[in-house]
Amino acid sequence: VDLVESGGGSVQAGGSLRLSCVASGSVYEINAMGWFHQSPEGQRELVASITRDGVTDYADSVKGRFAISRDIAKDTMYLQMNRLRPEDTGRYICNAATSAAMLGGFGYWGGGTQVTVSG
Repeated sequence: VDLVESGGGSVQAGGSLRLSCVASGSVYEINAMGWFHQSPEGQRELVASITRDGVTDYADSVKGRFAISRDIAKDTMYLQMNRLRPEDTGRYICNAATSAAMLGGFGYWGGGTQVTVSG
């Protein structure tokens, strides 16, 4: 499975971005996908995940501000990021696995897309 992210950029605090992750290859293996935030210091955190059934989960730091969704027909996952804060700055990396429990440890990774929030 290959994962390609897009949608990152530079915004002012309070702004919004929408990230996309397109999967290709053996996508039938995938039952869960997630977005990881890698800080400039290198720490990596799962900020949002979604299963094939549509069950979502969020880190406390993004609840109420970010929304994860997916379009199964397009093999694409999205992350709508609202009310962005400077601490949201970092690289957002797409991860796909055979189950939600496997996210982060196993599965497939994209190259990431950079988000920079100033102000």
